[in-house]
Amino acid sequence: MDTRSHASGFDLPRYLSLQPLFQEMNSEELNRLAEGCSLARLERGDMVFRVGQPCEAFHVAVTGQVKLFVLSPAGQEKVIEIVGPGQSFAEALMFTGRPYIVNAQTLADSLVLSIGKEAVVAEIGRDSRFALRMLAGISRRLHGLVHDVQAHALHSGAQRVIGYLLRDASADETRSDEAFIVSLPVSKATIASRLSLTPEYFSRVLHELEAAGLVRIDKRDVHILDPRRLATHQAS
Repeated sequence: MDTRSHASGFDLPRYLSLQPLFQEMNSEELNRLAEGCSLARLERGDMVFRVGQPCEAFHVAVTGQVKLFVLSPAGQEKVIEIVGPGQSFAEALMFTGRPYIVNAQTLADSLVLSIGKEAVVAEIGRDSRFALRMLAGISRRLHGLVHDVQAHALHSGAQRVIGYLLRDASADETRSDEAFIVSLPVSKATIASRLSLTPEYFSRVLHELEAAGLVRIDKRDVHILDPRRLATHQAS
């Protein structure tokens, strides 16, 4: 169920002020921007937008999770990105003047904030520094996508799985023998699609890593038993 409304009962200017794109805006600017926003309370499986719909806003997952995906002519789903709380999406698309080229669907009950194009363009006209912050945010997203393309082109499927498991680990943690736990935020099938792998291959790699004593799998919790060996295994 899609329940869209203006942000009554939600301190929207304060929430906006916590977003990297808007942290330098004053209260007057934040209040103006808030006027061009709306909130949607969505249930798991609801669509935020579909391919071909006009793109008149960009969005922030306040709570929950959203997957960005495309469908092949045969109906196969390819997950482009998984968006978590506090992350924004569709910023670049909003400035193209074209319809959405991906679909966005919730993976859990979610609160999604939509920030209207007109409000954003008006603030850019008032302060060019705001435009620079938008460009910086879009550039970070593009850098991440380029990194993904490189990983998919240059790394084996097993290396992609290990890279995913260690994605949030610091350099010190990957050089350590101290175990830690990675909780898979979504289904294995969704993660596999994100990594351009089949669900069967993704599960097989996890079981092979478990058989090698590198991880232990407990439902959605993956216990990284030996981070240093796992990181080395990634390069093998």
